[in-house]
Amino acid sequence: MGKLMRYLGVLIVLLGVLVLLLHFFGVFTSNSALGTAGVIMILGLAAHILLNKYYVED
Repeated sequence: MGKLMRYLGVLIVLLGVLVLLLHFFGVFTSNSALGTAGVIMILGLAAHILLNKYYVED
């Protein structure tokens, strides 16, 4: 379970990248998609840093 938790932040960042790709290909046309992707990516980066701090491999 700890190994999965270490990569949760990376998966959240990839979700933000997916939103950016959807905006690029025209699925989302508003700027709110860009803001949402930015917030998701910042949260994913913070989660990656914090989760790697607490779930260290022995």
